[in-house]
Amino acid sequence: MKHHSFSILFWLYKDKIQDNTDKPIYARITINGKRAEISIQRSVPESSWDQKAQKVKSRHKDCVTINGYIDMMKGKFQMIYNQLIASGEEEITAMKIKKTFLGKPLIEEVKPKHKSICEAFDYHNLKMEETLKVGKVCNKTWERYKITKNKVVAFMEKQYKVSDMELPAIRLRFVTEFEHYLLTTDKLQSNTAHKYIKNLKKIMNMSVGLDWIPSNPFNQFKCSYQSPDREILNREELAVVQYKKLGMPRLEEVRDVFIFCCYTGFAFSDIFQFEQNAVTIGLDGEYWLSTNRQKTGTKESVPLLPVALEIIEKYKNHPYCITENKLLPVNSNQRYNSYLKELADICNINKHLTSHIARHTFATTVTLANGVPIETVSSMLGHTSIRTTQIYAKVVEEKVSSDMKMLRQKLSVILPDKKAM
Repeated sequence: MKHHSFSILFWLYKDKIQDNTDKPIYARITINGKRAEISIQRSVPESSWDQKAQKVKSRHKDCVTINGYIDMMKGKFQMIYNQLIASGEEEITAMKIKKTFLGKPLIEEVKPKHKSICEAFDYHNLKMEETLKVGKVCNKTWERYKITKNKVVAFMEKQYKVSDMELPAIRLRFVTEFEHYLLTTDKLQSNTAHKYIKNLKKIMNMSVGLDWIPSNPFNQFKCSYQSPDREILNREELAVVQYKKLGMPRLEEVRDVFIFCCYTGFAFSDIFQFEQNAVTIGLDGEYWLSTNRQKTGTKESVPLLPVALEIIEKYKNHPYCITENKLLPVNSNQRYNSYLKELADICNINKHLTSHIARHTFATTVTLANGVPIETVSSMLGHTSIRTTQIYAKVVEEKVSSDMKMLRQKLSVILPDKKAM
């Protein structure tokens, strides 16, 4: 049997301030040199305490009551110690005796640790990074989820003064306040804000699937989508840009890349990736250009129109294209958009030319307006849903309506008035 040095001491706690107030009495349990202290919830003046006897002096009015309580505590400490010895307890400590005396369990109840929203994001983003490495998801999608996490953390710090929250503590109010934060503090457009919220809802749905929470508290929150106004170039504007005499090689290169996008529908990031051997011959014997979109990772295949083929032919021996193994002389995105603004001024086009306008122009002016079926356009643009392409169809319908109004005006001049007949 293991030997323990066991002692009990009662003493008066004396603070540094010497005054006439009562001092609290403490009990100290010591086992093998390690202590645990307990206040006995009784106090007496320093003059009424006998430290040698560890008792209250007889002249104190409550000496019998307090001394009786001290004896009771001493006896209970001894009894607990004896019980622990008899039970064969391997390690008897002063803290165990204290906890038993106070009625606390010897082993603290460990509360289950819940996963937090940041842990859920980290788990999701790590898995997505692994799929990114094997080419199953594009880099921009992964980056968007990392940005979403940063926005959620910034929101929690502003709204709740914390940098993380356990998943079970999150309620519907969280997402409604997050939406308000994105719209007011971050000053995002509604569609952009709801894209981040969709990412957040996906994280919560993943947490449900992993049994981290019983249900998604955001299920009742519906993300709306407002069809944006897609700015495009009409036929006349496209022709002006295409055939304008510029006399500056740098602007001609940017103009040709822009026109190439107008006749293929590729985004700037996709054009930038094309190498010199990117053009292939399809089953129909025509020239095709294909890629997995940088934005969504979906397949985008486009048969090349004569205008696009002429531009490729024009730059096949360009020094930059040969040195860098590029299909076209594409500048950095920032420089490209800067030159497009200059191009718009030269062509007297009062529109903010961007690489996105070129893609929109392909979807509307070049294809849909010329009778190409919307299903075909959707496939060439690499859209995952035809509903996305229908936004462009709406633009075309507006153009048709505008053209018909002009036709009515012309006909009203040509045709005789019925009343005059």
